[in-house]
Amino acid sequence: MHDLYIQAVTSEEPGSETPATARERLKPLFPPGSARRMTHLGMLMGAVLSPLSPCEDDAIVYLSQFGESRTLEAYLDSFPTASPLQFQTSIHPSGVQQLFIGRHMPVGQFYPMAGDRQLVAQGLLTAALTGASRTLLCGGEERGSWLLECDCASSETFAFAVALTSERGEGAALGKIRLERGPLEEGLSLRAWARLLHARSAYSGPSGSGWRLTLEWF
Repeated sequence: MHDLYIQAVTSEEPGSETPATARERLKPLFPPGSARRMTHLGMLMGAVLSPLSPCEDDAIVYLSQFGESRTLEAYLDSFPTASPLQFQTSIHPSGVQQLFIGRHMPVGQFYPMAGDRQLVAQGLLTAALTGASRTLLCGGEERGSWLLECDCASSETFAFAVALTSERGEGAALGKIRLERGPLEEGLSLRAWARLLHARSAYSGPSGSGWRLTLEWF
């Protein structure tokens, strides 16, 4: 059994907002000139992580099933004369790394993870085992277009970040997460997890095959 205390939560639920509109809305959050080199997901991840004031002592656990799907679509759309610019963007560091690169910030522990129905359970278990005084569990997706037809992109854009500690501490913790062994059931999707955090909804049920999750808010 692993208990984690929620110290802070931030989220982005832009709905039908276009990447171009999101870029204009979010670029004031970043150092001048850095936003133009960031992907759509990179800007969203920066927007949810920045309010948590990440530092070198934090452990970062990053979850995404598809990553920068729109960036990949743009590169593939440039064929048969492949765009060097789109290629460079398509191999850009992950969404969460772009924030730290732009601010020249070191990261002590970084755990990028991909997956499907086991992803939330794996991320929470990793967060419980980092040994850091604070772990930032974050993740997100960007809505794809034609990649949706082959189930290779998310149907929605979202991002979240939650600051977790193993002790409740003296401050006013917002909630508590308990991860414990459970039956072999289908897990909680990353999208469903992000909705729970955004709405601050309670949950008790499977989070992945063999794991049960309880989420409560104080």
